[in-house]
Amino acid sequence: MTSIDATRLPGHVAIIMDGNGRWAQKKGLNRILGHRQGTETVRQIVTVSRELGIRWLTLYAFSEENWKRPAHEVQGLMKLLNHFLKSELGEMQENGIRFKAIGRTWRFPVATRDILLETMEKTSANRNMTLTLALSYGGRQEILDAVAEIAGRVERGEMAANQITEQTMSDALYTSDMPDPDLLIRTSGEYRISNFLLWQISYSEIYITPTLWPDFDKKEYLKAIRDYQQRDRRFGGVD
Repeated sequence: MTSIDATRLPGHVAIIMDGNGRWAQKKGLNRILGHRQGTETVRQIVTVSRELGIRWLTLYAFSEENWKRPAHEVQGLMKLLNHFLKSELGEMQENGIRFKAIGRTWRFPVATRDILLETMEKTSANRNMTLTLALSYGGRQEILDAVAEIAGRVERGEMAANQITEQTMSDALYTSDMPDPDLLIRTSGEYRISNFLLWQISYSEIYITPTLWPDFDKKEYLKAIRDYQQRDRRFGGVD
């Protein structure tokens, strides 16, 4: 694609998809309609990522804190998620996209959990790209779950406390089989991480745009990729 250096692509892009509700409110629409429009943006960004050759795309779709939203909005989000997974399965199969879900998905309704598991199983052999949705996800909760797992291993005598390393922690996270994000994008202009991938983004490049998620199109995405390609990534070292 024009002005994109194919040799300097981020291997893993993570996105905090923010602004669906505000987009709807600005247009005098129901918030659910904003979320529905947001799923169209997801389709577009997945397609562009695949065309670029980005191997890992992780989208913050539903946080642990989102359970505090009104019940009718949560129910509407569940229906949108169910519909999205069912409607996109064929596209994922055709384009070799593997689907993953990370987070405390046991909190979801049984019907939604079944669809999540079915989609993961049916796409498990796909290798061209991995699309991950963070669902009922919280970075602090993920770290707590990982610490509990490691503490259990120590208690059972499977390892000693002084054997715990950064790799031990990484292996206990929901993202154990994933590389850390190279680029973290946040839409809607908010300057906060919102409890997303707290361990994994320690050296991610961060790009914040005022564009609301439903308006974050191919042009905006390529702008973020080009910005990333201008960064000098030293990982704490010097040139």
